[in-house]
Amino acid sequence: MTALILLAPLALGMGLLGLVLFLWTLRSGQYDDLDGAASRILFDDSERPKK
Repeated sequence: MTALILLAPLALGMGLLGLVLFLWTLRSGQYDDLDGAASRILFDDSERPKK
C-alpha cells in the first residue's frame, strides 16, 4: 500500500510532464510540415551549384 502512495503521484507527474512537452512541441511548430520530411528523402541534394 505504501508503494501506491509513491507510485500514483509519480505516474501522474510523468503523464503531466509528457503532456506539457507534447504541447510545447506542438506550439513550436514541429508538426507543421509532415509531408515535407517524407518527400525530402526522395530528392538527392548531393549536387552543389558550381561557383
